[in-house]
Amino acid sequence: MFEKILIANRGEIALRIQRACRTMGIKTVAVHSTADAEAKYVKLADESVCIGPAPAAQSYLNIPAIISAAEVTDSQAIHPGYGFLSENADFAERVEKSGFVFIGPRPETIRLMGDKVSAKNAMKKAGVPCVPGSDGALPEDIDEIKKIAKQIGYPIIIKASGGGGGRGMRVVHTEAALSNAVVMTRNEAQAAFGNPVVYAEKFLENPRHIEFQLLIDEHGNAVHLGERDCSLQRRHQKILEEAPAPGITEKMRNKIGERCADACRRIKYRGVGTFEFLFENDEFYFIEMNTRLQVEHPVTEWITGIDLVQAQIKVAAHEALTIRQKDINIKGHAIECRINAEDPYKLTPSAGRITQYHIPGGPGVRVDSHVYHNYMVPPHYDSMIGKVITYGDTREQAIARMRIALTETVIEGIKTNIPLHLDLLADSSFLHGSLAIHYLEQKLALHNKKD
Repeated sequence: MFEKILIANRGEIALRIQRACRTMGIKTVAVHSTADAEAKYVKLADESVCIGPAPAAQSYLNIPAIISAAEVTDSQAIHPGYGFLSENADFAERVEKSGFVFIGPRPETIRLMGDKVSAKNAMKKAGVPCVPGSDGALPEDIDEIKKIAKQIGYPIIIKASGGGGGRGMRVVHTEAALSNAVVMTRNEAQAAFGNPVVYAEKFLENPRHIEFQLLIDEHGNAVHLGERDCSLQRRHQKILEEAPAPGITEKMRNKIGERCADACRRIKYRGVGTFEFLFENDEFYFIEMNTRLQVEHPVTEWITGIDLVQAQIKVAAHEALTIRQKDINIKGHAIECRINAEDPYKLTPSAGRITQYHIPGGPGVRVDSHVYHNYMVPPHYDSMIGKVITYGDTREQAIARMRIALTETVIEGIKTNIPLHLDLLADSSFLHGSLAIHYLEQKLALHNKKD
């Protein structure tokens, strides 16, 4: 087992990884920008290294600075968390070539699954159901593209092969709009991702977003830990997640989960990974794989009793999984609300100093957050300042506990999206379950129109 791990991230995930390491008796190194010098996880780490000024490009995305910090602190491994460099194959390669262990998949696996065309082809070979679409990248010839689109059937969606975060995609409803959409998406893909390759898929009108959590070691052992429903999104960013997903039967879960596990064995995957699906009319359609820890991992931890961060670290240290699929027992229900420093309905960021801060407690309540009373929320990074997670024997109990937890939460001095969460938790459609991915944006648009 490692003696010292460098955490190449910030915020609540840096603190979450640090706590897992401390539980395992592993020393931690926190890297930070000048804006995060007073952060809780920096103070609690065994060592800390400033890697640059506030802008992420000069600090948390500064690969040479992070590698240097690992060298001067004699770290043995680097945990990338989520976001920033977590799915950067070049970073993973640099880490390993510099003599450190990257706590995540191999660089070649990140590259394979990071390219949506190659990822989809790999999943097809493994028998994972995919959205009907082009067989790889779209050709240059517009007439050929028109033939492909006609075969798929309108509406279709043009997607950047190297895209992510909701960028590099365009819905096309008619042949007349096709040529322009392809050109614009290619240009956007080149500018944003340095890769102009695009492909086409059938555009599902009203799907849910359901993802499966996988855990795999390098000895060929793979297990799935059930699914999460992440359909409540705005601007393609998740805001509330729950596990298990309402309406998914054990038979459905096992069928798709086993196919995902088999796919991981085929591509020799290592670590934790998430298969994301669109779900419509009782059918699953693979869209992409996230080769990292997810923001919403706590809901899976609660319904399975498995610490995913500790599992990541053990797998990276070449340990074999001690559990098999028959040992996975999904029990109860968990919900996570992401707490963002933003206007709850207009979604504009709200940086500033937290003048009052109180977190909730009680049975079945967990709070993952790095903030504290008098903490200054910097304007340079993602707006998420924490997560409230509740667990119950039933979905109804988990929802009731979340309502209580959020009404007990006090964060003053900045705006947060807690009022939006409370609104959603009282929404009859949410209480019924099975919401589609467009529901929240439609709800926000209606609210803002009234205002």
